[in-house]
Amino acid sequence: MVRFENVGMRYGAGPEILRDISLRLEAGSFHFLTGTSGAGKSSLLKLMYLAERPSRGLISLFDRDIATMPRRQMPALRRKIGVVFQDFRLIDHLSAFDNAALPLRVAGIPEHQIKEHVTELLTWVGLADLLTAKPPTLSGGQQQRVAIARAVIRRPSLLLADEPTGNVDEELALRLMRLFEELNKLGTTLLIATHNKSLVDRFDHPCLHLAAGELRVERARKRSA
Repeated sequence: MVRFENVGMRYGAGPEILRDISLRLEAGSFHFLTGTSGAGKSSLLKLMYLAERPSRGLISLFDRDIATMPRRQMPALRRKIGVVFQDFRLIDHLSAFDNAALPLRVAGIPEHQIKEHVTELLTWVGLADLLTAKPPTLSGGQQQRVAIARAVIRRPSLLLADEPTGNVDEELALRLMRLFEELNKLGTTLLIATHNKSLVDRFDHPCLHLAAGELRVERARKRSA
């Protein structure tokens, strides 16, 4: 699903943010990505959803080398990837329902199916009474839940989430994690970036840890969720 070989990344002429990153995410796997603020977690995710290019090394997504892939083929590849951004990136003039429905409408899904699926998902994340609300009227945690709903509504092949539980309480964080695990059971490959070590320790998933731009693989300690 995802393969990095000796990948380095820098912004402009600055120092390398990521150094010699090598990893493999197998199809259907679930990993956490941890590290302190500034460790490079968001930069690593940007490489995976093709928002940035590496300064060196090989990146392969869905068995395709992105360095040799024609630019015209990249939009189709991106549609296989769901992303939960740390800054949400909701469209302010659209309702919560219409923000979450965007991927389905782009895909040409019939409107009656969109209404059913989006309403069900937003209800599940606790937003049943806010379907018509627009992002500027929502709290940070509510906006985050809309962003998560938008990212998972099409059951992407690969889901990348940058601090998806950062603005919600522990109870809701666990509920969202259960949503991610259900999505994983349906075949989606997940990489969840978080600095919440206590949350990571509740689940038995491998953990990729970034420190000073370098990556190591750990195992999260199993606890009851």
